[in-house]
Amino acid sequence: MALKDSYLLPAAADMHVHLRNAPGPIAELVTPTIRKAGIDTVFVMPNLAPRPVVTVDEALEYKKALQAYDPEVNYLMSLYLHESITPDEIRKAKKAGIAGVKAYPRGATTNSQWGVVSFDPFHAVLSTMEAEGLVLNLHGEMPSSPSENITVMNAESKFLPTLTSLHSKYPNLKIVLEHCTSADAVAAVRACGPNVVATITAHHLSLLVDDWSANVHHYCKPSAKSPEDRRALLQALVTSEGKFFLGTDSAPHDISSKKGKGNTAAGVFTQPYALGYVLTALEEGIARGDIREEAVTEEVLAGFFSEFGRRFYEVESAEKKILVKRDGAVVEESLKTDKVEIVPFRSGEKTWSVEWQ
Repeated sequence: MALKDSYLLPAAADMHVHLRNAPGPIAELVTPTIRKAGIDTVFVMPNLAPRPVVTVDEALEYKKALQAYDPEVNYLMSLYLHESITPDEIRKAKKAGIAGVKAYPRGATTNSQWGVVSFDPFHAVLSTMEAEGLVLNLHGEMPSSPSENITVMNAESKFLPTLTSLHSKYPNLKIVLEHCTSADAVAAVRACGPNVVATITAHHLSLLVDDWSANVHHYCKPSAKSPEDRRALLQALVTSEGKFFLGTDSAPHDISSKKGKGNTAAGVFTQPYALGYVLTALEEGIARGDIREEAVTEEVLAGFFSEFGRRFYEVESAEKKILVKRDGAVVEESLKTDKVEIVPFRSGEKTWSVEWQ
């Protein structure tokens, strides 16, 4: 076997999750799966519908609703970068413990219709975030545009000059390029200073664009890309040194939204088995020669799964440990109640189990 049969690691932190509206049937079903995955801290996305989370009061109300489902999870809350947000709301957010503000280019992904067309009108807000130490979280894609030759395959690369420009204009602003998927994105993040980092998902470490386009439960934004891009993500993980850490972008949708009439909803549900998916992807990468076996150490895994994300968000180190064991679990065919059914990534396959110590 390429990897050890088990790893004793600090409790994980997932710095990009979608839990949906709370109270609500999807949040009720998926929120209890966070700790099942060996995760005790999550950064929660604000792109709810019919209204995103744009005020501190809304974020705190949302947090309280999630705590009702599992009070043992540390929920790091965020605001949606919206024209209604003011510098005073940013200062209030910092005092209230809000962890970040998420920017969605308008039209780029799920519930981004209220998003950013240009960052220029947000200068006062971004300057205040820089002064207060509040993180800017970027969905790093340009909206598809045939006239500008932008498709899902190059939308991330086309966005990277915006990342570079923001970092140049606000050098002390902490920025996360969320769910990076390309070799170009990895290189761009590495070229920026220490205030710029990126999250990597579990599924993008495995999927290629062919897999992405062939299975509705693999369909997501940003898209999976080429073997070269996947290799770059795996190499970024094992050589992270704090620049890259786990953000699953786990995005649950009811099966009717994935297989019903109309367009397929974008999102891969990975929450309950996130760490196992990453370990499987690393083994597959070793087998292909994308990374070296000796590059995957307990120290590397602890950093990527837990320590690097906590450090960037200034969250205390994990107090508890988890034991991750090979082939100790089987991914359900689906998770369901009488109101909703969600199909997880790699359903029906063996995966790594997690035991809290």
